[in-house]
Amino acid sequence: MHNAVSMAGVTRLANLATAISARAEEASIIAELKSGSEDAYEWLIAHYHQPVYGLVYRILNDPADAADTTQEVFLKVFRGIRRFNGQASLKTWIYRIAIHEASNQRRWWFRHKRRETTMEPQGCDEDGQSFGLKDTLIDLGESPFESAAHEEVRSKVEFELAQVQEPYRTAVVLRDIEGLSYEEIAEILQVSLGTVKSRLMRGRLALKKRLETYARQAGRDLGLGLAAGAQTPQLEVGND
Repeated sequence: MHNAVSMAGVTRLANLATAISARAEEASIIAELKSGSEDAYEWLIAHYHQPVYGLVYRILNDPADAADTTQEVFLKVFRGIRRFNGQASLKTWIYRIAIHEASNQRRWWFRHKRRETTMEPQGCDEDGQSFGLKDTLIDLGESPFESAAHEEVRSKVEFELAQVQEPYRTAVVLRDIEGLSYEEIAEILQVSLGTVKSRLMRGRLALKKRLETYARQAGRDLGLGLAAGAQTPQLEVGND
């Protein structure tokens, strides 16, 4: 018992040390960014460009608009970094700007464009019993045959996710695709934890309902295993 308590204490201390180290590293990077360091800006782009683009794309559903908006996000970051006060993490602050810019672009899109949604398949994966949303949207190096079979699933999930109403879709994207904690999402969206959980539950339910008919029709053909005793593939949107 004593050993178990000691190990728990060591683990907590290690986690605390890691968190302190991460905060110190981020503070150093922020200081470099504020001083205009080119190396720091290169690090920022390398570290955050792809996740920001992915987040923006899943709000706008158009690769060209997502690319333009992502560029605008980083312009806002570069212009605003000297005013960044560190009350939120750098990641939270950048994601908040990304969601704001993407939401503004989406509102403009609905007012002026009204054009057809564009999809760009990227590959997906399945685990034989159920598929999670993040796994479905990530290419894990499948064979060409598997990719061809599963691309339809990924495209369908992307398409149906795009139909989920805001703000529920953004909650699902941040939690189930970006893998952020409830606390991080609450900071980014500037809402309570209860609101985050409520939006996430409603978003997952809406997506699951939209996918049920498709899964029932295409499950076996696309390699989605059936849950024991069930007549349709088991959809698992989120894991908590």
